[in-house]
Amino acid sequence: MRRLCTVCVLALAVACSEQPTGPGPVNNTTQVWSGAGDIGRCGSVGPEATAALLDRLPGTVFTAGDNAYPSGRFEDYVNCYRPSWGRHFSRTFPVPGNHEYETPGAPGYFQYFGERISGSYYAYQLGAWRVLALNSEVPVNTGSAQAVWLEDQLSTVPAGGCTAAYWHRPFMSSGPNGDNVDMRDLFTILYNRGVEFVVAGHDHLYERFEPVDASGRSDPVRGVRQFIVGTGGTPLSSPTRIRPGSESQGVAWGVIRFDLSPGSYRWEFVPAEGSSFRDSGSGTCH
Repeated sequence: MRRLCTVCVLALAVACSEQPTGPGPVNNTTQVWSGAGDIGRCGSVGPEATAALLDRLPGTVFTAGDNAYPSGRFEDYVNCYRPSWGRHFSRTFPVPGNHEYETPGAPGYFQYFGERISGSYYAYQLGAWRVLALNSEVPVNTGSAQAVWLEDQLSTVPAGGCTAAYWHRPFMSSGPNGDNVDMRDLFTILYNRGVEFVVAGHDHLYERFEPVDASGRSDPVRGVRQFIVGTGGTPLSSPTRIRPGSESQGVAWGVIRFDLSPGSYRWEFVPAEGSSFRDSGSGTCH
């Protein structure tokens, strides 16, 4: 118990030393943005395998929720997340998942990350890109505080700017958990405002969808592309049925790397050692 408390105090001190996040300045440099969801499970070798990938990748790190198992408590973060992904704390922008909210209000998540995050949902700037860190575990319906905030954020994106978003539970999925239709309202806002792509976790696999509209229909001109990257280290699962619009599926630990440039982006799924699965491609901003 004494050792755990000492580590907890150290982790909290690190969290509180960080500065609050914010949109940041706009510039025209290419930014590297990498991450995954469904990460920190004690007893799994996966979290260290994917953290080792981040060791070699520059730039900003994100998490897509279910960062610390089993229940996202502060001690889960200290014991099962901090030893691996925790070493990238100072460049990480997280979002929570449903496991964080198994403890009402997700206090472990907010205590661990402290001022690294500026609220339940927030935004920041990476080069020419506005990035929206959203929360699928609080109200997401039209008229909710989060939806109103999202509309406001997207109204301030400058002409020619590019936008990406991420949260935990995906709008569409071929995995065991399936679609999350309650995310349609936020997805509709993103589609109407010309957001380029969304990243999620929740299903413990990799999946990429073609650009779609808010009804999930193919829209190669204005559609939003969705990635599921629940491959951060917890035991993996396989697709149960391949959903229409799914272009790539993989069962491997790994992280996704984005190179965010003015007017365009590239992606690459980088697998952990021992897996050969890869997926890569590029897109242009609306």
